[in-house]
Amino acid sequence: MTVRLLRLLVGLALFGVGCALLVQAGVGLDPWTVLAEGLSTQTGIGIGWIVVITGALVLLAWIPLRQRPGIGTIANILVVGTVMQGALAVIPPVEGFFWGVLVFLLGIAVIAGGSGVYLGTDLGPGPRDGLMTGLHARFGWPIWLCRFLVEGSVLVVGWLLGGTAGLGTVLFAVLIGPSVHVAMGLSDRWAARRATRRAASARVVV
Repeated sequence: MTVRLLRLLVGLALFGVGCALLVQAGVGLDPWTVLAEGLSTQTGIGIGWIVVITGALVLLAWIPLRQRPGIGTIANILVVGTVMQGALAVIPPVEGFFWGVLVFLLGIAVIAGGSGVYLGTDLGPGPRDGLMTGLHARFGWPIWLCRFLVEGSVLVVGWLLGGTAGLGTVLFAVLIGPSVHVAMGLSDRWAARRATRRAASARVVV
C-alpha cells in the first residue's frame, strides 16, 4: 500500500505539472481546463485552485449517481490543482506558436505519464472520470456519449467564460487516449518486472 500511495502521489503531481504546461503553451486547452481558465478569468481565483474547487463540485454529482470515491479520488482533487497552481508560478508562458505547440505536446506526454503511474494503483478514479462512468452505470449510455456530452458542455461553457480553445484542444482530444494507453502499458510492465524481482528475492531468502 505504501508503494501504491507513493505512485498515486507522484502520478498526480506529474498530471498537475502537465496541465500547467498546457496552460503556459497558449495554444488551447483540454475541455476541463478551458472551463477552469474561464472561471479563473471571471473570478480572479488561480486556475489551479479552480481545478480543486470544480473537482470537489463534480464529486458532489456522484451522490445521485451512486458512485463511491476512493483514496485516489480525494487525492486527485487535492493534489492535481495544487501542484498545477505551484507549477504555473515557476513555468513561464511560452512565446511563439511553434514553441507553444512543442510545449503543449510535452504537456500531453507528462499528463499521460502521470496517468499511467496513478491509474495503475487502482485506488479510485478521478472525479471527472467517475462522473462519466457514473452516468454510464446510472443511465446505460455508452461511455463515449457520456464523455461527449459532459466534455462538450464543459468546453462550450468554458470558452464562453473566456477559456482558451484552439489547436491544442484538438491535439489533446486526438492524442491523450493513445498516449495514456502507451503509458499504462509501460507502467504495467514495470510493475510486473518489480513483482517478478520481489518473488525471486523471496525465493532466495527462503
